[in-house]
Amino acid sequence: MNRVFLFLPLAIFLVMGVYFGLGLREDPSAIPSQMIDRPLPVFDLPGIADGEPGLASSDLAGHVSLLNVFGSWCPPCEIEHPMLMQISRSGRVPIYGVDWRDRPGDGAAWLARHGNPYQRVGDDAQGRLAIDLGITGAPESFLVDREGRVRFHHVGIIDETVWRDVLLPRIEALEAE
Repeated sequence: MNRVFLFLPLAIFLVMGVYFGLGLREDPSAIPSQMIDRPLPVFDLPGIADGEPGLASSDLAGHVSLLNVFGSWCPPCEIEHPMLMQISRSGRVPIYGVDWRDRPGDGAAWLARHGNPYQRVGDDAQGRLAIDLGITGAPESFLVDREGRVRFHHVGIIDETVWRDVLLPRIEALEAE
């Protein structure tokens, strides 16, 4: 009986090791979104600077669009930004931005430094829209169809591979519907 208790910590350690080892095989960007095939939440965000137009859910109606959540405080957003600029210059899909939890003026200054790929940018300083969208971090992006329904959710950086192999085919499929 005492021998069983001797090996119990080892058995627990092995079970935990297998459990966590299997978890490492999962894709951390494949976080399921509860927004898929649901209407985009109704929102009307102010602009990120005085005199700048804000962003409302109605701005995304009538065309396939990419909604990107970013912040000036977000290092991965800076890595992603050149790809967003390239997508914007291509004119392939309109990109709308949600500046999430930034201090007043920080998002506008960041875009002035790095360029603005967005048709419109809304200031979600309190994070209310992010909560409604189920945001877990930045950057995150959503493909929205013509009817205003969220059709795809991407967690993490949009790079050339994600654009070419994941987003662009989905955009083309949504446009063909």
